Amino acid sequence: MKPKYHPEYIIILFLLMIGSSFLSCKKELDTKPSKSLEVPSTVNDLQALLDNIYIMNNLPPGFDEASADDYYLQDPAFEALVSFQRNAYLWQSKGTDFADFPNDWANIYNPVYYANVALDYIGSIAVTPNNQADWNNVKGSALFFRSLSFLRAAWIYSKAYDPATDAQDYGIVLRLTSDFNIQSARASLKETYDQIINDLKEAVPLLPDRPKQVTRPSKASAYALLARTFLSMRNYPQAGLYADSSLQVYNTLIDYNTILPGSSRPFQRFNSEVLFQIAMSIFQFTNIYPRIALVDSVLYQSYADDDIRKTAFFRLYAEPDQYNFKGSYDGSPNTLFMGIATDEVYLMRAECYARGGDIADAMADLNTLIETRWSNTSTYIPFSAATAADALALVLTERRKELIFRDLRWMDLKRFNKDGANITLTRNINGVIYTLPPNDNRYALPIPAPIIAQTGMPQNP
Repeated sequence: MKPKYHPEYIIILFLLMIGSSFLSCKKELDTKPSKSLEVPSTVNDLQALLDNIYIMNNLPPGFDEASADDYYLQDPAFEALVSFQRNAYLWQSKGTDFADFPNDWANIYNPVYYANVALDYIGSIAVTPNNQADWNNVKGSALFFRSLSFLRAAWIYSKAYDPATDAQDYGIVLRLTSDFNIQSARASLKETYDQIINDLKEAVPLLPDRPKQVTRPSKASAYALLARTFLSMRNYPQAGLYADSSLQVYNTLIDYNTILPGSSRPFQRFNSEVLFQIAMSIFQFTNIYPRIALVDSVLYQSYADDDIRKTAFFRLYAEPDQYNFKGSYDGSPNTLFMGIATDEVYLMRAECYARGGDIADAMADLNTLIETRWSNTSTYIPFSAATAADALALVLTERRKELIFRDLRWMDLKRFNKDGANITLTRNINGVIYTLPPNDNRYALPIPAPIIAQTGMPQNP
């Protein structure tokens, strides 16, 4: 009987072929994939599969980042966009414009497929004293990559996590095998987060403290990803616990006095703060292209003049008060860093300290971070707070300023509004005001229409 292939994985297979041909012409990889990868039989085969950075570490920009409020567009820039880009900007897309366009769904599930291949085969390879560390790294890395993709999918396609409704709310498709013949179905949001957490907890003891290169996972990045996961669930005690575990392994921060903040590329790729490298190209969502996307002048003015981030992150686009972002940790004006870095981990731990009433430790973490961003030509005055609420407000303000264009804002908006922040997003195009109220159903972005049509899965409301 001819096997039944489900459409989302036909897309994946197509992209895999594209990725293989793409790899062969890139200087960053010196050799073409081994023919043995067609039927992986060794630990090295599987590690090579996971080391395909163009699949595992290089994603296009997210539908969520294009929908968030890290930027705004002027009318001429908006008019120059194609329809799916406009829809993302105005929160009006129903997925129909993604039928013939490489979409987040395929780009998320591509790494899942690679990870599942590794997990399906690694168990058949005998463990020996000589291959134990490498065997562990393959399995731990595959679990990490799968959980990373699942978490990103949940942020994009699911509502904000709520423990009161998580068993009923739509989650994502949990592909746990490379077998195409298994029908895709949406799990609940509870099942989704349970799977992410279980994968990461299993991965942690298998991974090294620090990787050979930051395109590979490690204990430090897995702990940090667990912290991200629990933060998005608003489980702040657990988020703080895992942020602390990550910082216990690695806690290096860049002294911004050592960079060239006025340059067009102030940060190096793979810099010393990076725990795990992943980037997204801006070319598919030109909404956020640096020469088009403008940063809110109020946000820009919130950086003190002695705060090096003001010069390192932004450049003047046009007078008056029009600025672009240039501070990507990927070291390129054409890609945005969406990996994991120690600055984020410090801010997660500080936030959780503040939410738990530990003012002193919250301020200690915040000052440890911000002092490294402060010009050594002036005296840094440490942050202080009289109450836990004041401490939290300070931490969240600096989180907003530090992690701009990191693909974290959409998740933050969802959880903040669940916590009662009451943030309404606003766009002004040609004098027409568009809004996205708190906890609106549109925060669960639409699954591409072809996937819905061909699988019968329920669409987001």
